Amino acid sequence: MLDFIYWPVSWIMRMWYKFFELVGLGSQSAITWVLSVVFLVFTLRVILYWPAVKQIRTTRQMQELQPQIKALQKKYKNDRQRMAVEMQKLQKEHGFNPLLGCLPMLAQAPVFIGLFHVLRSFNRTGGIGNVVNVCEDIPDPAQCASFNASLANYAFTPEDVNNFLHANIFGVPLSSYITQAEASFAGFFGFVDYPSRWQIAAVAVPLMVIAAIATHLNAKASVARQSPDAATQPQAKIMNKLAVYVFPLGVLVSGSFLPVAILIYWVSNNAWTVVQQHYVFKKITKEEEAKKERLEQVRADRAPKPGARPAQGKKGRAKGSAAVIDGTVVSDDDAGAAVGEAGSAEDDTTQSGTDAGGGVPQQAAKKKPGPGQKPNAQKGQQGKNRAGAQNRSGQGQKRHPQGQRPGGKGPQNKSGGGKKKRR
Repeated sequence: MLDFIYWPVSWIMRMWYKFFELVGLGSQSAITWVLSVVFLVFTLRVILYWPAVKQIRTTRQMQELQPQIKALQKKYKNDRQRMAVEMQKLQKEHGFNPLLGCLPMLAQAPVFIGLFHVLRSFNRTGGIGNVVNVCEDIPDPAQCASFNASLANYAFTPEDVNNFLHANIFGVPLSSYITQAEASFAGFFGFVDYPSRWQIAAVAVPLMVIAAIATHLNAKASVARQSPDAATQPQAKIMNKLAVYVFPLGVLVSGSFLPVAILIYWVSNNAWTVVQQHYVFKKITKEEEAKKERLEQVRADRAPKPGARPAQGKKGRAKGSAAVIDGTVVSDDDAGAAVGEAGSAEDDTTQSGTDAGGGVPQQAAKKKPGPGQKPNAQKGQQGKNRAGAQNRSGQGQKRHPQGQRPGGKGPQNKSGGGKKKRR
């Protein structure tokens, strides 16, 4: 049913097994088989490295979007459908894809299932989880073990199966587990002595404890890297507690049902996760710091010098130049518009003060009073200038008769002064 998973997993594991056998570690050595399991994990994690990095970036991006998400939730708290639409719009604008955060975990699950099945299939002599009990009609343990070793296990040949059954750690076969049924021990007849449960526990329990501690440390490190806003979310608090305390406890409980080789897989996988997270988070932190420094440098370069007026929009910048604004590389036009906005506003205000009298701003047209001249003299001079301009502009208008004022009825009597003399 799941052969499309079992065959690739067994093929990769057998490839590493043959490699370590070729370098002289021995075909029946437990070290050869342990390393083949470990490097199966490493192969998977190398394939999933870039998706894992994308997952970390997605998680950090989600934390940065928390204030906007809170605002949308508050705004559309009574309209779930509109909230979902706005959330999708926000995620699309920022290139956020929630599925990428689940990809590494989803990809590791089939490999874990496939490895569990392949390891259990090395011994098909009965017990919980075995595909078939090949010794159901063979009462003789020797014949049962011989028949079991003659069966291929997906990519592994019968010879490889025979070598795997010989491999053991301190007398404990790699496919054995603490709760293993006694009937399945017949598969090891003639290869190793029947191990007791205490022997199996002596090897399995330390691996279980190491795997649980590594799981706890990985979860704790992930929680510590969360932003304060994300960590205070009710759902985030629940998930953090589950990851830090419940999941490690689950490793201890389920470890008694897992083969020793699976526990080795678990330990090596957690070890890889510790190293990878430390490296990736350190790399991402350096990238973010460098981005902030570049942004600050761009703002400092485009800021007006002390005592200088900000440059207008696009003037004074090299053609085709670009800038980093808020972590994004933008073109010369966009950068000039963003950075020179304040300068453009001031230029527009100054330009509005320019009139047709020569294009000089009003502030520049004002002169200081000369030596010995009163400040009001400037206003008087300006008044004369305006009067002269009016006289010049008034040429060609209708002249009034001599001696007649504008609006008068006629010339005045100079001799009489318009008044009757008394006698």
